[in-house]
Amino acid sequence: MNQNLKKLFETETKKVDEWLGKLLPPESAEPVSIHKSMRYSMFAGGKRLRPVLCLLAHEICGGEGDKAYPAACALEMMHTFSLIHDDLPCMDDDDFRRGKPTNHKVFGEAIAVLAGDALCIHAYGILGSYVGLPIVKEISSALGTAGMIGGQVADIESEGTADVDAKTLEFIHIHKTEKLITTSLRTGAIIAGADEAKLAAITKYGQGIGLAFQIVDDVLDLTSDTATLGKDVGSDLENNKATYPRLYGIDKSRAEAKRLVNEAKDALALFGEKGAMLRELADFIVERVN
Repeated sequence: MNQNLKKLFETETKKVDEWLGKLLPPESAEPVSIHKSMRYSMFAGGKRLRPVLCLLAHEICGGEGDKAYPAACALEMMHTFSLIHDDLPCMDDDDFRRGKPTNHKVFGEAIAVLAGDALCIHAYGILGSYVGLPIVKEISSALGTAGMIGGQVADIESEGTADVDAKTLEFIHIHKTEKLITTSLRTGAIIAGADEAKLAAITKYGQGIGLAFQIVDDVLDLTSDTATLGKDVGSDLENNKATYPRLYGIDKSRAEAKRLVNEAKDALALFGEKGAMLRELADFIVERVN
């Protein structure tokens, strides 16, 4: 990550965390256990990629002020809810997330399930304040059976199968990962009042980096280690999951991620120099080590 992008993430992560601290129920509120569990996962680290994408899209589409921050925080709550559930024994059964024990390892499975549920519900309460904007429908589509949950179902049903074709693999990756990344960008753009041309450009950019992000994740699961990645590695191979390296190999997977990122950057031509930070972020996605 170059210095400009690093500084941006440091600044925006700090501000997002401040907003999250205010928007989430305090640990002292009853029932204490669930609020501790929610905040544990929300403040366990992470890149805050989805909030930053939302905020960058808001800015380059002409948005001003702090209007997008509550939505950016809601998106991070949605993402964290999905991670808590994804780590459960009935799903991926992972012990570590972001270098720390997973939620169910600390609070037990029942509280972890409820903490994920609570984050999702709390996020919708925040999104309800954006009267007259279609962002609740936008995010619901990215999370539901036409989005993340649909992709997760296809992922589960593909585990252990001898042959997973390219169409199924792309379906899983688009729905599990790309849709929420694209929606994070679109949400910021919608709040800024972006016109159709800008929204289309932002969407194409999101689709490229979103799919590339998951391909890189697949590669890192095979090539990295737990200390660097901050979560269990090798679980995709152990569970015989549908991944790009399994179908295409590591080198071709990396080449495809690079191609998608280049297409994403090309989609930002409409924004000129205003899109510089999003272009740098796209490069970071294929170069990252965690």
